Amino acid sequence: MQKKSPYQVILSRHVTEKARVLGQLQHATSNRCVKACDAPKYVFVVDKRANKKEIAAAIEEIYAEKKVKVASVNTMHAKPKARRVRGRAGTRPGFKKAIVTLAAGDNIEDKV
Repeated sequence: MQKKSPYQVILSRHVTEKARVLGQLQHATSNRCVKACDAPKYVFVVDKRANKKEIAAAIEEIYAEKKVKVASVNTMHAKPKARRVRGRAGTRPGFKKAIVTLAAGDNIEDKV
């Protein structure tokens, strides 16, 4: 079996409003149960055939200069959605995304 490049496993960062909230959980002080989250979470679009171990290894290799340690990985498949373009029916492609929880104190971004 051939080893995949980490950039073949991790396709892109999935930046949405909900993903930004997950990334800022460690700094939230508004709620007692949210204060317990001391590890940030980041969302990535990944290859559909990648498993959790491959995703964790790829994240640690891509961000090796920041010395991040992956604590856990949760994955889910986003279903294809129907849409219309110029009156014709079509579908947006489905994708797989991974929510990566880093170890406490680790951070991917420079600015907080």
